[in-house]
Amino acid sequence: MTKDDDLQGNKAAESEETLEVMRGFGAHVGYRLTAWRDGFAEVTLDLNETHTNRSGLVHGGLLSTLIDVAGGYAGTYSADGPRMAVTLSMNVHFVGRAQGKQLVAIGRVRTEGKTIYFSSVEIRDDQSHLVATGEGVYKYRRSS
Repeated sequence: MTKDDDLQGNKAAESEETLEVMRGFGAHVGYRLTAWRDGFAEVTLDLNETHTNRSGLVHGGLLSTLIDVAGGYAGTYSADGPRMAVTLSMNVHFVGRAQGKQLVAIGRVRTEGKTIYFSSVEIRDDQSHLVATGEGVYKYRRSS
């Protein structure tokens, strides 16, 4: 399967399904890329008990993951096929408690240069409660 196959032929679409087949850690966690266009990404996760900490709350590491993923995807959309990037740094702010059964992380590119871009992300639950915010700095891989 090629990267183009992963995008299911509709790179800028919005969908209940994923726009890219997740592998490895992404498949394990269970998040989906549900919207993707230039400077924007939406990552959705249906919550279950494996996503909680010992207090039964959504684990902070999971929220950090969603911020990293949404911020990364926001800068890697390209009409010529996805670019690849690595995270250089990231800040996470836990601001509320998830009360729904689904999380949606919205990532937006704030500024970009030739090799580095900056994204900001908000995570809300399916009841529109703000759960976390974050910022990331990402570097495009040379091969992309």
